[in-house]
Amino acid sequence: MVVSRRRRTQVINRRSMADDSDSELDTVCEECSSGKQPAKLLLCDKCDKGFHLFCLRPILVSVPKGSWFCPSCSKHQNPKAFPLVQTKLIDFFRIKRSSSYISCSPPDNIGKKRKRTSLVMSKKKRKLLPYNPTVDPQRRLEQMASLATALRASNTEFSNKLTYVHSKALRSANKAVLEKGGMQVLSKQDAETFALCKNMMVRGECPPLMVVFDPYEGFTVEADRCIKDLTIITEYVGDVDYLSNRDNNYDGDSMMTLLHASDPSQCLVICPDKRSNIARFISGINNHTPEGRKKQNLKCVRFNINGEARVLLVANRDISKGERLYYDYNGYEHEYPTENFV
Repeated sequence: MVVSRRRRTQVINRRSMADDSDSELDTVCEECSSGKQPAKLLLCDKCDKGFHLFCLRPILVSVPKGSWFCPSCSKHQNPKAFPLVQTKLIDFFRIKRSSSYISCSPPDNIGKKRKRTSLVMSKKKRKLLPYNPTVDPQRRLEQMASLATALRASNTEFSNKLTYVHSKALRSANKAVLEKGGMQVLSKQDAETFALCKNMMVRGECPPLMVVFDPYEGFTVEADRCIKDLTIITEYVGDVDYLSNRDNNYDGDSMMTLLHASDPSQCLVICPDKRSNIARFISGINNHTPEGRKKQNLKCVRFNINGEARVLLVANRDISKGERLYYDYNGYEHEYPTENFV
């Protein structure tokens, strides 16, 4: 499988300690009391105290654009919960108003045991599975409210599809045939499974996931029921743009590679800063440690679907209820700094 990966952009360290060599001798991190790694020391725009990006909780991957205030000056509090009101959630997620939102019946093929064959045969016949939505309507409301809380706190509009904006990349630019080395085509059966997942979301039958706020990791995602290996969790969505447009002006800690073309001017990325879904809040592993790599329970895969590149997050093993979801932000490209991830 061709593994997808997030790209780290080169942002201008407007307030990093590397910009002020005279301050390096005087300013230290308020958390670890060290002045080492000055390029990763960030100054508060109000009190001028220093903090390592990796000492903050949640950590910051890169120096943010615009003004930044430390936890004390920003008086950071837990995000305000989205109202647990069905009508508000229906409007927020633009759900089709029908009885299917209240009662959810799993698809016929969910829950059936797969035939056990030899390892060689099972690899050839492995198919993607649709997620199994929670049947309890009240619990499903709570799941959607948790996502709405995270999206609202990050000033992000909900979207469950790739968005093409005239000022960025047009849909005609997304041609999977441009992928360097080729891109695997999603099979007809798997494409039908993917379409089923998309249709369930339209009806308000969301994946069985809860978004929780962790003081160390920020917003993270947990399984709210057992999830089988090879289950489609979600599609990675957002605004599609050319990578060249984002190299120097985007705080791209969540930017995902969509198309890695031989011609750099044709490379595309997904930017979830304005529009996105639950994929934005799924955590990355620390792939510098064995403990971090053991956490991985999802894989990020790019597919050619009807001639266009798409990015899917798929379970790469059985996932227990309450288990936090993780995948490798880097894949085979080691550009994303994960060494300080929790």
